Amino acid sequence: MGFIIGLIVVLGSMLGGFAAMGGHLEVLWQPFEYVIICGTSIGTFIIANPTAVLKDTGAAVKEAILGKAPKQKNYLDLLGVLYGLMREQRNKSRAQVEAHVDNPQESEIFKAFPDILKDKELTTFVCDYFRLIIIGNARPHEIESLMDEEINTLVRDKLKPYHALTSMADGLPAIGIVAAVLGVIKAMGALDQSPEILGHFIGAALVGTFAGIFFSYGFVGPLATMVKTNREKRCRVNIIVKQTLLAFLNGAMPQIALEHGRKAISTGYRPSIDAVENQTLGGGAPAAGAAEAQKAA
Repeated sequence: MGFIIGLIVVLGSMLGGFAAMGGHLEVLWQPFEYVIICGTSIGTFIIANPTAVLKDTGAAVKEAILGKAPKQKNYLDLLGVLYGLMREQRNKSRAQVEAHVDNPQESEIFKAFPDILKDKELTTFVCDYFRLIIIGNARPHEIESLMDEEINTLVRDKLKPYHALTSMADGLPAIGIVAAVLGVIKAMGALDQSPEILGHFIGAALVGTFAGIFFSYGFVGPLATMVKTNREKRCRVNIIVKQTLLAFLNGAMPQIALEHGRKAISTGYRPSIDAVENQTLGGGAPAAGAAEAQKAA
């Protein structure tokens, strides 16, 4: 919604201001200038990035425009899953706990939070590190170092669309100049025409410079920033998992470990302690009642 509103404001201000100062909007309609600029930009974008990044960029743009970033409910669900697993680790046998992380699709803990189960990457991240905790041979600082390395790798991969779009935005003004130069070359070939026709050709050429700068700073650049912000929010859930599991690995009670994870959530979406307790004592204990879960905590 914010993307659409912002785009309307940008276009309205630009076109409205141009018309208000006496400009003729039809002069801006130079389709072949736009073909040169957009086509060249898309072509260089394809040349510069592998197929996987191209596909991921499309997905990232869609996520950013639709605002598919984790909300407070998603954070509560994640804490609920972590609480359920930690509670099982403290009260059940190793084989029973391993069943949850080896086959999360059949786990009652994960099935209680379908939104988390749908996120394959997050589910795998949680299961992989909880499996290390179950084994019991890894030291906390070793797991922390491994988590940091994987999170850094995930962030780099998730931000590849941002860097690709930023490079595209950086190149658009120069490509606009190329389109303008081609327009000037065309105008130079019409020096024997009337001033009115020559002025039209020169005006069309200058539209190329305008369009390149506008597409860069008014569209692709802001879109890249949206992608970065959205992807960083999506990567934040891994930090929450890390802080929670490290606290638990260092001996914290499950409910205390959750507080370590809760503090890693951005303040705008951070649930209250009461909300976390209600979620974990209810949703985090699918196989037991609230009283039993509270006792286990």
